[in-house]
Amino acid sequence: MNKAEKTEVIDQLVEKLNANTKIYLADCSSLTVEKVNAFRKACFEKKVSVTVVKNTLLKKAIERATDSRLAELIPALKGETALMFTETSNVPAKIIRDFRKKDKKPALKAAFVEEMIYIGDNQLDALAGLKSKNEMIAEVIMLLQSPINRVIGGLENKTKGEGDDAAA
Repeated sequence: MNKAEKTEVIDQLVEKLNANTKIYLADCSSLTVEKVNAFRKACFEKKVSVTVVKNTLLKKAIERATDSRLAELIPALKGETALMFTETSNVPAKIIRDFRKKDKKPALKAAFVEEMIYIGDNQLDALAGLKSKNEMIAEVIMLLQSPINRVIGGLENKTKGEGDDAAA
């Protein structure tokens, strides 16, 4: 890869880093080609973009990215790195966790999710447990509906009880 090609790759990475707030770094180094393809397919099905990048190019892109907090990801750039982008914060962690039921890889190196940095594979369960925006909205709606449902249920029981008295 010549200098112009490297510069183009770095520019593309900077653009992606600036455009995404949910970034995962994973290690897929010991996976067979078949398993890597299965991992990529699982990511594709869940709308997670995954690409293997050179650490030196990613480091330069992180250094040029708008958000300076991304620099905290640099120590995780060792070995092979799969760079993952997603719209839903917990999906890559769930994919990795589900994939690990069959294999000990991929391993989570680091993540930048919801303006927080997570370093190390021990953060996988915390990331998988994060609620997506839609899950949070659903919980709020359920909480708001709960008192209303109880009032309606109470009124229905009361009207049924009055109807029974009138029939007797």
